Amino acid sequence: MSNNKLTTRLPNQNIIDTARQQYENTQRSKLPSIVIDLPSKGLIYPADSILREGKVEMRYMTAYDEDIITNASYLQNGILFDKLIDAVLLTPIKSKDIASLDRDMLIVYSRILSYGSDYPVSIEDPKTKNVLTRIVDLSKLDPKPFDLVPDKNGEFEYKVNDDITLKFAYNSKLGENATVSQILKTIIRQVGTTRAESDIEHFIRYEFLARDAKEFRTFYVKNAPGINYECDFEGEDGGTFTSRFQIGSDIFWF
Repeated sequence: MSNNKLTTRLPNQNIIDTARQQYENTQRSKLPSIVIDLPSKGLIYPADSILREGKVEMRYMTAYDEDIITNASYLQNGILFDKLIDAVLLTPIKSKDIASLDRDMLIVYSRILSYGSDYPVSIEDPKTKNVLTRIVDLSKLDPKPFDLVPDKNGEFEYKVNDDITLKFAYNSKLGENATVSQILKTIIRQVGTTRAESDIEHFIRYEFLARDAKEFRTFYVKNAPGINYECDFEGEDGGTFTSRFQIGSDIFWF
C-alpha cells in the first residue's frame, strides 16, 4: 500500500484574479454607458496616451457603487472621488492618470447619470449679502475654452526672459496651503533647455522675478482647461446676478 499522500493542487491565485476581473469587466460592459468629452480635449496628455483622444467612456453607477460614496474612510482620506472614478471608468485608465481639471467633469456626469442634474448650492446675493439656496442644472455646465497648442508631451510653451515649458498639473497633493514656489515647481517642467529639478528650483529662487511669476500664474489660471462654474442666479429683488459656485464632496447628497 502506498504511503504517498494525495496532494490537492489549488488554482494559481493569478488565474483566479484574472478570471474574476474578466467576469467583472463582462458585467460592467452590460451596463449603460456614456462617452464624456474632456475639458482639456486631451491636449494636456502625452501623444501616446489614450487620454490624448480627449474622450473617456464611463458607465452608470449601480446600487453597489453607492458603497463608495457612503464610505466615511474614503471621504476622510480624500480618495472618495478617485475610488468612484476607478469603479465607473470603462476606458482602461486610472483616476490618478487623469488631470483634476478633467476629472471634475467625470464627477459631474456621475452625479447627473445617478441622481439627476439638479444640484442645490449656497450663493451670496451681492446686493443684500444674504446667503441664498439656489438650484444649478449641472447638465448646462460648459467647459472653458481651451485652444493652446501642445507638444508631444502634452506640455506648453510660455515666453519670458527664459522660455518656460509648463504642464497643467495632474492631481497635485500640495493642498490649499502650498507656497507659490511649491506650485511653480509642480507646473514648470523645463526652463530654457534644462529639465533638471535643481535647475528649475534655482530659476524660481534666484531668477524668476515676482512680477514675471505673477504674470505667469495669471496666464496659467486664465488658460487652464476645466469647467466654467459661473452661472446666473435670481436675487432676492427678482433680478439676476452672475456668481461662481464650487462642487463639493456633497455632490452625491441631496
